Amino acid sequence: MFKRLLDNLNTAVLVFDEQLYLRYLNTSAEVLLAESTRQLLGVSAKNLFKSSDSAFLTNLSHCRDTGSPIIDYALELHHGDNPSAFVNVSITPIGVNNESINELIVELQPIDNRMRISQEEQLLSQQNTARLMVRGLAHEIKNPLGGLRGAAQLLDLELSSAELKEYTQIIIDEADRLTDLVNRMLGPNEVPNKQFLNIHEVLERVRWLVQAEVSPTIRLRCDYDPSLPEILGDKNQLIQAILNIVRNAVQALGEKGTITLKTRICRHITIERRRYKLAVRCEIMDDGIGIAPDMLNKIFYPMVTGRADGTGLGLSIAQALITQHQGVIECSSKKNHTVFAITLPVLSP
Repeated sequence: MFKRLLDNLNTAVLVFDEQLYLRYLNTSAEVLLAESTRQLLGVSAKNLFKSSDSAFLTNLSHCRDTGSPIIDYALELHHGDNPSAFVNVSITPIGVNNESINELIVELQPIDNRMRISQEEQLLSQQNTARLMVRGLAHEIKNPLGGLRGAAQLLDLELSSAELKEYTQIIIDEADRLTDLVNRMLGPNEVPNKQFLNIHEVLERVRWLVQAEVSPTIRLRCDYDPSLPEILGDKNQLIQAILNIVRNAVQALGEKGTITLKTRICRHITIERRRYKLAVRCEIMDDGIGIAPDMLNKIFYPMVTGRADGTGLGLSIAQALITQHQGVIECSSKKNHTVFAITLPVLSP
């Protein structure tokens, strides 16, 4: 009965013995650590979490040695290759007998979901506001551009001098170029043609396209989870979104470097206040120069770019396409390690 109660808690519960080996974990802990009980039982705390989680390991040892409960907040934990998780921690010693601790009960309450949801909502709100402003501005620009092009065409018909016609042709070509730029600013306007597909088909298509464009000194490697379920999506739109991100990664590398395409399953995840049992996570990682901290919250805005020759539309279009698939794009960056993570929900047929 007690096991059934613990398995139905939303809080992750782990039990360590006096040698700090894991003796029990509930279902929520399995979800948090993304591994099963069979794989984790008997693993030491030092091997369960990375050495960088020193605050948690110190708290665990201190609680065992002193017999005093410990509560700590906003600790960052790393397990295996999973993304880091921010948690509130409660450690309670049990089985005190002759001043010795038999077991430690550890409760982990993830707070990164709340933080991520809040950041996601703020980012989406800012992006929607920016997109509405850009759309309004783009429509205002298109009208005079059409008039300008039409006037240049009429003038071209009236001119007999080939030399003067060159100038009118320049006006027409530049008006067409600006119109194309404005249309790209407006973003995708086609309704997605969604079908069930394997995300690896999309990633392999992108990898093939990019590898054909870049020099041999830029390597594209894969780290795929072959057991991923199919997702509902428009194959061409997903290719376009991921292609834009990978091409950005290529530009960040310069002459040489490595881009890694990685896929994993996510369980019990919230996207735009909607809860999904399963989601597919695609990470595009590069070891390039990284993104400046003051640019991280702006890179998905239209016309925002860190390059002199960039239009600032690639990531904005990618974000709009992923949003049409009920997904989300997140980015983290430091020198030699930038990660764009796309999370797409797994929907039932």
